[in-house]
Order: sequence, then structure tokens, then C-alpha cells
Amino acid sequence: MTTHFITAEVALQETPHELEKAIKAELQKQGEPLRWAITAVNEAEQVATVEAVVTTENVS
Repeated sequence: MTTHFITAEVALQETPHELEKAIKAELQKQGEPLRWAITAVNEAEQVATVEAVVTTENVS
């Protein structure tokens, strides 16, 4: 198992619940999220910057 620190941009959603679902879906593309946080919001572009730690399985 390997851990990675990643940064992603996610479009803002109508509700906080929808935003959380969108963030988790985006992070799943990179691995299994251990923790994540919204670190910035760009209101002009309607995106949130998310920093996360994800794990991936080592393939031998």
C-alpha cells in the first residue's frame, strides 16, 4: 500500500451534501481517500481546491 498527497479541483455544487459526494467521487479516481480538506474556494470560477491523502494498492 502506498500513500499519496494529491490536490484536486471540484466544481461547486448546489448543496454541501452534493459537494461532499462530488469530492469523494473525484478522490476515488486517485485511490482510497484517508483524509481530505477544502483548502480554497474560487468563487469566480466556481471551484473548490481539495487537498487529500489517498492510498493505492501496490501491484507486483
